[in-house]
Amino acid sequence: MLKENFNDLMAFLIVAQERSFTRAAARLGLSQSALSHSMRNLEERMGIRLLTRTTRSVSVTQAGERLLERIGPHFNDIEIELNAMKDMRDVPAGNIRVTAGEHAADYILWPVLRTFLPQWPDIHVEVTVDNALTDIVSHRFDAGVRLGEQVAKDMVAVPIGPPMRMAVVGSPAYFARHRPPRVPSDLQHHRCITMRSLTLGGLMPWEFAHDGKELRVKVEGQLTINALHHRIDAAKADLGLIYLPEDTVSHEIAEGRLVRVLEAWCDVFPGYYLYYPSRRQHTTAFSLFVAALRANRETPQG
Repeated sequence: MLKENFNDLMAFLIVAQERSFTRAAARLGLSQSALSHSMRNLEERMGIRLLTRTTRSVSVTQAGERLLERIGPHFNDIEIELNAMKDMRDVPAGNIRVTAGEHAADYILWPVLRTFLPQWPDIHVEVTVDNALTDIVSHRFDAGVRLGEQVAKDMVAVPIGPPMRMAVVGSPAYFARHRPPRVPSDLQHHRCITMRSLTLGGLMPWEFAHDGKELRVKVEGQLTINALHHRIDAAKADLGLIYLPEDTVSHEIAEGRLVRVLEAWCDVFPGYYLYYPSRRQHTTAFSLFVAALRANRETPQG
């Protein structure tokens, strides 16, 4: 393959990973028409179809899958080596791509980035907020932030957050009309504001534990919404009960705007972990970022 075609190969890798011309064009900083033209030229030069296009999606042909498997790791190695060259500078520099859920981004990453970025002006951090369980390898992320139970066994997992606890809350007006639940099974008689799993597609069950007994409860209600602040607003608007990390509603509980129930059924569990592939060679920039996250966890919060 001629060297002037390397850009087209990189573009193909991004399209194959994203399964979308729209998302791939955004990552590459190209127009969709320019990206589509690039892919047609690549297929014409190779004399074989690599992608199957429909009006709504893009899939990879068998030949495209083989090309992805063969050249993808080499492009990753090139990127790693180029980043390593930046470490030879006097000032650490480089790009870090991280995926995290909404709560982790707000309560774990943002407090660190607020001081980390001014300290290291040549390090660029891209955070993708996504509540789905994203495959960080295929989507070319350097790391992800998730709860420990959601981290694959073949990943390095670094604890970066304090222990967590969930809370079930509703508004005073809601409980003026409905008897508070005493045990999790009582939730079937309540309107619950639910959240859909972007990975599995179904509604997220509410998980409880008490005296060593674990319980997963399927709840129902009029409203299903994933955004954290929208669920809190919905509860304060008397639309039903919500289930979420207690630190997100601690002020509302203290001020009486929301009332907590089933507290005895909400045990403490390990918090967030930064995870990344064990086989990847990391840059100084990434090591500094990990160190900042660990230091933030070890600093008493006041």
